[in-house]
Amino acid sequence: MPFPRGRKPTATAGSKIPKLNATASENQEEATQAKRSSSPPRGAPKKRTAFIDITNAHKVQISFPGKKKEPGKKTVKKTSSTSVSASNLANLKKLNFLFPFREEEKEEDKSADVAAPVEELAAATSPAAREVPAHLRRQEIPKEFDIDSENSEDCYMCPEYAKDIFDYLKNREEKFVLCNYMPTQPSLNSEMRAILIDWLVEVQENFELYHETLYLAVKMTDHYLAKTPVHREMLQLVGSTAMLIASKFEEHSPPCVDDFLYICDDAYKKEELISMEASILQTLSFDISIPIPYRFLRRYAKCVSASMDTLTLARYYCEMSLMEMDLVPERGSLVASACLLMALVTKDLGGWSPILQFHSGYQASDLAPVVRRIYSMLSAPPDDKLRAIKNKYSHKVFFEVASLPLVSIDILEKALSS
Repeated sequence: MPFPRGRKPTATAGSKIPKLNATASENQEEATQAKRSSSPPRGAPKKRTAFIDITNAHKVQISFPGKKKEPGKKTVKKTSSTSVSASNLANLKKLNFLFPFREEEKEEDKSADVAAPVEELAAATSPAAREVPAHLRRQEIPKEFDIDSENSEDCYMCPEYAKDIFDYLKNREEKFVLCNYMPTQPSLNSEMRAILIDWLVEVQENFELYHETLYLAVKMTDHYLAKTPVHREMLQLVGSTAMLIASKFEEHSPPCVDDFLYICDDAYKKEELISMEASILQTLSFDISIPIPYRFLRRYAKCVSASMDTLTLARYYCEMSLMEMDLVPERGSLVASACLLMALVTKDLGGWSPILQFHSGYQASDLAPVVRRIYSMLSAPPDDKLRAIKNKYSHKVFFEVASLPLVSIDILEKALSS
């Protein structure tokens, strides 16, 4: 039972207070309130107080281990002017009389010391010093061509750097320019490659992968085949492994190795797929950040505020171009521009406007050869073996754009010449 504050505890008849030692009986005044010894029992850990009186905290000086004690502040007694002796005042007056110029020199030196940093600061902040080097200057975007300021509050859109990013990707394309490598592949031909691309489109749909994953897988496959001869029996292994690498690069949750072995109908072993993965990465020097047409297409469609059905039609043309061997040497940005122009003309939304010329860097005349090649591919009789892309874009989810009729070639030529 707790004792009431301010009262000393008294022993009751039924309570027993054990004697701590023999000397406790000698101190009758302390019998009712025994004080604990300040020193701990032998061998016991040393105790310390956990709290101090808050009201007296300002009077207590606490020393922390490992911290040096700061020297106490010395109080300086103020002395009045009357405490200065008369002799000292007389000496000061003599010094001022004999050397009256010392104070002026001090003022001049002080003003000179202040003026020097001010002059240095003025020189550092002058327009000539603040001029940005030519190679670091950002390109001024005309107001009528600015498509990123509307996303100024969205940090994920990187509005300040979007134009610079796509200019960098466009310059990076020059590193990944390919040629027609089929003459160096004795066991392959363009039809086999088209069948592989058609199958990869089905894989992308079955695994519900991003379109960027599909485009990157095709790019890696082409770059690997351009450097390494492959037998036709191993072509599917190259394509599926490229899709695995692209999935790891683009997807949040990429499919596992067993999924790709299953999609290949267990035609290959796990060791073969892993070995092919190492071979592709080593052949490409682990540089797989290849610019793809799909990213440029979305950027250029934003320039004209294209609707989703117009963008989907351009995506259909762009995906069909993946199977065309003659378009492998073309830059992705050029292919994307040609596909978007065809979609705009098909939807009667105009031609290659100045804003598209500004952001893509292409004139309408630059697109003419690629547009004609894509148009020739789309107007050719369809192959029953290559139906994956057409079936995909015949679905309502993709606005059934594959069933839209092709625009007249005369209208296209007119848009190219304007």
